Amino acid sequence: MTDTPQMIAPEMTFAELKENFGLFDEWDDRYRYIIDLGRKLPPFPQSLQVDETKVRGCMSQVWLVPGHAANDNTRFAFAADSDAHIVKGLIAVLGILFSGQRPEDVARIDPEEAFRVLGLDQHLSPSRRNGLVAMVQKIKQYAAAQVGKG
Repeated sequence: MTDTPQMIAPEMTFAELKENFGLFDEWDDRYRYIIDLGRKLPPFPQSLQVDETKVRGCMSQVWLVPGHAANDNTRFAFAADSDAHIVKGLIAVLGILFSGQRPEDVARIDPEEAFRVLGLDQHLSPSRRNGLVAMVQKIKQYAAAQVGKG
């Protein structure tokens, strides 16, 4: 693995995401918004789209690697990519929740509650939910490995 990926650096807080989400009346518009968030993710090196970085349990292809927030080794971040547009958008939402947090705080974040607040819990297929759980488990596992390493 030669390329160093650019970590996801959220452009907004979860509160801002929730507010933006509320601007849309239709779920089709919300899905388009999520897909648009995914299009804004930093490029993920193709050299890292390998078996070691693949997230198991996702219907789509998903690759995820841990790192640190730009210019701050004490903050967790990750880089990720998917071959599915909606999943890339969900990765962006997870980036808003997890990137930039202290590694020890990542374990306390409840993404299921966040997805309930957004209404996404009612609008994701069971296979997408399974993939989301797999991504969250991987993120929390990586963050736990960083605790105390700073």
